[in-house]
Amino acid sequence: MSNSIVFIPHGGGPKPLLGDPEHQEMVSSLRGLAERIPRPAAILVISAHWEAKVATVTAGASPSLIYDYYGFPPESYEIQYPCPGEPRLARQVHDALREAGIEAELDEQRGYDHGVFVPLKIMYPEADIPCIQLSLVDSLDAAEHLAIGHALRALSRDDLLVIGSGFSFHNMRAFHAAETVEIRTANHAFETWLEDIVSNKALSEAERERLLKEWAQAPHARFCQPREEHLLPLHVCYGMAGRAADEHHNVNVLNKQSSMFCWHRAVTE
Repeated sequence: MSNSIVFIPHGGGPKPLLGDPEHQEMVSSLRGLAERIPRPAAILVISAHWEAKVATVTAGASPSLIYDYYGFPPESYEIQYPCPGEPRLARQVHDALREAGIEAELDEQRGYDHGVFVPLKIMYPEADIPCIQLSLVDSLDAAEHLAIGHALRALSRDDLLVIGSGFSFHNMRAFHAAETVEIRTANHAFETWLEDIVSNKALSEAERERLLKEWAQAPHARFCQPREEHLLPLHVCYGMAGRAADEHHNVNVLNKQSSMFCWHRAVTE
């Protein structure tokens, strides 16, 4: 069975869909990614914007949108992305997690947050590919999210695209502060570390996993990720892929360097 797995930045709220110039590179990169990878039959998104007590999967047939951002123009709250849900896939994800000993639940009411519909509207604007969303666990424990990824290797669905929707740099104060040498240095140091850990084929998988568990010890880690919810979708993606990324791209978003990682046709167990 084979799947494509990607970790992407989803930008600041609805700005990527509003023509914001600081998101142009991200929008172009996501469109290019959608053109390069095989068109999926279904999509699973792990978004930084949903935390639950246990791993929870959207299971509705026609999920609504959650406009989980504030202070944007009226058109931001009229964005539509009417893609269908995929209850059968949701059940498969739920069962794979439970069989691995991970507590999991299905949620037939929850809609898609902007970590889902913003990148999908850029990548697949026709909204014709079934999609489900998987929550983070509110422990925000790196090892737990790696284990969730391991469990997802058991999925039996072919032509599935798994998207970790987050942001490898997510310091809100720094986004709104004047750019300084210190901020730029910290940003680049953490990105360089992350690129090496996720992409370096010389690392053993045991070592790669250890370093991802201990990510907070990386250079300037807590400056770049004061709260790690935007990084943990990467842990789920790597846990599922189980090997070094095939591609890494630096993407400038909101005047900060961020990372995009891709695993092409990753073989699951």
